[in-house]
Amino acid sequence: MTFRRIAQAAAIGLATAALPLAASAELSDEQIVRYSLDLVFNDRPDAREALAALVDEGDPRIAHTLITAMRFSPAPQDETAAGLTELTGETAPVDWFDWMLWQEKATDLEAHPTYAEFQRELYARIDPRFVDFLPPGVAHEIRLEEIAWGGVRVDGIPALTNPDFVSPADATYLRDEDLVFGVEINGDARAYPLRILNWHEMFNDVIGGVPVSLAYCTLCGAGILFDTTVEGYDEPFVFGSSGFLFRSNKLMYDTRTRSLWNQFTGRPVVGPLTGSSIELEIRPVAITTWQRWREEHADTRVLSIDTGYRRDYGPGAAYATYFASDELMFPAVLYDDTLAAKDFVFGIRAPGGARAWPLEAFEGGAVINDQVGLIDVVLVGDAATRTVRAYRSEGIAFAAAGADPERLVGDGRTWTVTEEALVADDGGSLPREAGHVAYWFAWAGYLRDAEIYAPTN
Repeated sequence: MTFRRIAQAAAIGLATAALPLAASAELSDEQIVRYSLDLVFNDRPDAREALAALVDEGDPRIAHTLITAMRFSPAPQDETAAGLTELTGETAPVDWFDWMLWQEKATDLEAHPTYAEFQRELYARIDPRFVDFLPPGVAHEIRLEEIAWGGVRVDGIPALTNPDFVSPADATYLRDEDLVFGVEINGDARAYPLRILNWHEMFNDVIGGVPVSLAYCTLCGAGILFDTTVEGYDEPFVFGSSGFLFRSNKLMYDTRTRSLWNQFTGRPVVGPLTGSSIELEIRPVAITTWQRWREEHADTRVLSIDTGYRRDYGPGAAYATYFASDELMFPAVLYDDTLAAKDFVFGIRAPGGARAWPLEAFEGGAVINDQVGLIDVVLVGDAATRTVRAYRSEGIAFAAAGADPERLVGDGRTWTVTEEALVADDGGSLPREAGHVAYWFAWAGYLRDAEIYAPTN
């Protein structure tokens, strides 16, 4: 079932009485809201009548309402598109996806003052809990009209909070080649298989005494490990999936204030915490195979398949079609076509700047010496397993020490690759830098000023 049909199914039985057409084209705000809801929740004749009334109003700001409604409305999309053309003068977009792309770039067109009320009423009929995120007058630093429904209700993609773990010997459900998110903090090593996280997209845990959340957006290919302790707050934040998206990126929410947070930036963007300047600290995480992680961390614990939820955790059971496709499921503008939208990159944000390295630069295993912002780094990676780890290099030029991927040479010393640092044979060490893998469209969209590595540099 497509998301469009899911949305229409959610509207069954929720029709409102049609509002008679106004005598003039000057509608009150109340009438505009009512026509907007008629456009979504009434049958086709009444929806078309509501569409005509809204277009006749002649206010380009109503375009945002029509774009949101277009996804759910029984009115023909070509008729809604014609109405949008009449309001905006734009002729190229033909469907909801394309109009959302147009809207993202139309930053100078504000939404009509009635939009927030329409949006709140629309999503409240899908799940009343959505109202918690969008109360009247809610503070926001992203455009409300760019918030899109992801096709699930609040916590419809359930986070795993303080989940159970088993020993490697008991993880019989895993294959050697299965990918895992590997984390080690203060000697505490954990493995979180992507086969499970594809269904949950979020865990809240305490690793090595540090409260963390891994926010995994399957749509943008990014699993980012956040430290959830924030200065000024006694308790760490706990996160869930709101069911909303912003530019094909999940909006997570915190259970304390029910503010919406941008998964890619770790910042609250809608709700009580908006404007607070909070930005969660990113911690290192590695994607690698279960076999490699187990060999390198004999004492690791691995997420139990008994999560408390009924899901098919088999290989490729979730998002297999999306992961194999070059296309996006939800609209987001590709701001830089240096790479394809769903090419994987490994990115670091550091003091003075940010930088991304195409994963293909690590084909066959590679050691790359580079700079990001104000710091020198060395990256050790293998594209085949989507594995990249980065460390401060302090200007030392590193190279692989033979075929052993865990050993480097630099400054006349041999170094061992660990989860927390590069450790020299004489006891010296260089700390790890936090980074993460993501699809290019997300990195280029949220960090447009970031540099990108090229082998010729």
